[in-house]
Amino acid sequence: MSGVQKITVEKGEDGSRLDRWFKRRFPHITQGQIQKVCRKGEVRLDGGRVKPDTRVATGQEIRIPPLPDAKEMKQRDQLTDQEIDYARSLVIYEDEDIIAFNKPSGLAVQGGSKTKQHLDRLLDAFGQGLDRPRLVHRLDKDTSGVLVVGKSPAATAKLAKAFQSHKTKKTYWAVAIGVPKPRLGEVKGFMKKTAGAGGDPDREVMTAARHGDDGAQHALSRYTVVADAGQKASWVALRPVTGRTHQLRVHLQAMGTSVLGDKKYPCHRPAPEDLDQQLCLHARRLELPRDKGTLVIEAPLPKHMNRIFDKLGFDTRDADEETIEEQLA
Repeated sequence: MSGVQKITVEKGEDGSRLDRWFKRRFPHITQGQIQKVCRKGEVRLDGGRVKPDTRVATGQEIRIPPLPDAKEMKQRDQLTDQEIDYARSLVIYEDEDIIAFNKPSGLAVQGGSKTKQHLDRLLDAFGQGLDRPRLVHRLDKDTSGVLVVGKSPAATAKLAKAFQSHKTKKTYWAVAIGVPKPRLGEVKGFMKKTAGAGGDPDREVMTAARHGDDGAQHALSRYTVVADAGQKASWVALRPVTGRTHQLRVHLQAMGTSVLGDKKYPCHRPAPEDLDQQLCLHARRLELPRDKGTLVIEAPLPKHMNRIFDKLGFDTRDADEETIEEQLA
């Protein structure tokens, strides 16, 4: 058990949430323990009580109460060499502030009671403590594509602010069952989370709601049909203007043209039997504001979507991405 410590927030930690700052300094301490010592007033920021989600600033002093030593805690699960190599193979861009991954379909972003392998765990391959990257946004487990993390507390806070203020632009590619009508437009309305069978959070679904309903959130998506294979299926580019859970999947379902392979949000049209039934939703492009302009990161399609594109006669080389971006603006 350690004694009381007083630690000054460093320049690179400016803007971090207290709980994330805490986890970087003391990675063996759980989120529940952090919340408990804050609730009891044992953690102090410049002498005052503080909440876990409070942002800290350079030069502030944080009082840390006595904590159990790392060796007293359960040994943290260590990555194997194979897992480290796998994590690094997913990187499609890296600089001094961020790492961008092409997340594969089937890899969860965060863990849960039934999920032991996830991207957040694999971030141990890139550093520990203050050097460990942190998540700033999410993708559904079965959605592939661009996902970025911050390499330092300051970079993570900056990225989080960009996402929260909607200064980022995301473009997704999907294979839809049928063809949305009209071929260019937007879908909007209210939606809310509804508990799954037995109250299982992993089975939560988003359902249509009315303004004023408890938990209702407004959602807006823009889309354009890039190509079609008759009325069988289409290649659709989408932009989530808002960032609700499963938003794009719900909106394509609402048009009667669900994402191919989406068992959670199916439509009345039967899926073509000759096509794979893995979810065909890919975070193709992410635009990030940077100090010296805009950074554009693009992720190649996953293998299962490439196979389906080939079967349907879609060719990514034919895509005029500049026009697509203008249509989604």
